[in-house]
Amino acid sequence: MPSYTISVNGLEISFKTDADEQRIQVAQTLLEERFAELSKGGRYISREKLLTLLALGMADDYLEARRKYAGLEARMQELLERQ
Repeated sequence: MPSYTISVNGLEISFKTDADEQRIQVAQTLLEERFAELSKGGRYISREKLLTLLALGMADDYLEARRKYAGLEARMQELLERQ
């Protein structure tokens, strides 16, 4: 399993994963974009608060995607049962 070290919002993180390097880079870019969105507006937000807001936002995105996926699966099952 390859190991990676990336920097997100000035915080260096090392980990091991089966994900390929391109997938890690895309995830890192997404995190940096989200951090930039959360920290714009000119006021200071602590790293801890930014990380918490990021985690909440990503969790919400994940749950919404999972809900949509379940809906699509149910719809596909309905269509298959009609045949």
